[in-house]
Amino acid sequence: MNLDLSDRQLEILQASGKILMERGILGLTTKNLALEMKFSESALYRHFKDKESIISNLIKYLSSNINERFENIVNKNLSAEATLLELFKSQFYFFKTNPHFIVIVLSDGLIDNSENIKSEVLKLMQTNSKVYKTVVENGQNTGIFVTEISASDLVHAIIGSFRLQMLKWKLSNFSFDIEIEGMKTMKNILTLIKNKNG
Repeated sequence: MNLDLSDRQLEILQASGKILMERGILGLTTKNLALEMKFSESALYRHFKDKESIISNLIKYLSSNINERFENIVNKNLSAEATLLELFKSQFYFFKTNPHFIVIVLSDGLIDNSENIKSEVLKLMQTNSKVYKTVVENGQNTGIFVTEISASDLVHAIIGSFRLQMLKWKLSNFSFDIEIEGMKTMKNILTLIKNKNG
């Protein structure tokens, strides 16, 4: 991962994730974080200038992680359908083991109140969309997916379904297995967009 973060900064990001899971976005304060890290707030400011900077770096970390995982999967040169399934599987596994990232990405109030955070989330979404679009276009060109609907619109439907599944998981307090339920949903979506004549 090409993020320029020190070991201590990574520790702070991990502690932030723990607080996000235990107390939600409002519980992530510099005071709570300093207590979790067992040092003063002033020491915390030597590593990050404020809470917004911490959240922004969490999103950058997520983005870098996704890019790395997606690149490895795309480089396997699988069929378009198999590639999409691998991408979803990788996402569901990652979020299952790091659910605090969902707390951030699906916190609308947080995004609305910060242009910097909004910009990072938009970049994250655009990067994901670009990879999905390339794979879907490849599937259309090889006759796997329908061509009556544009690749952009198919990706819109795919990402919308993915986000809805993640939102349901978050609202249920992560009470069901997102890998099992998530993959079931995404396999159904792929069934819908598959070319029946192929």
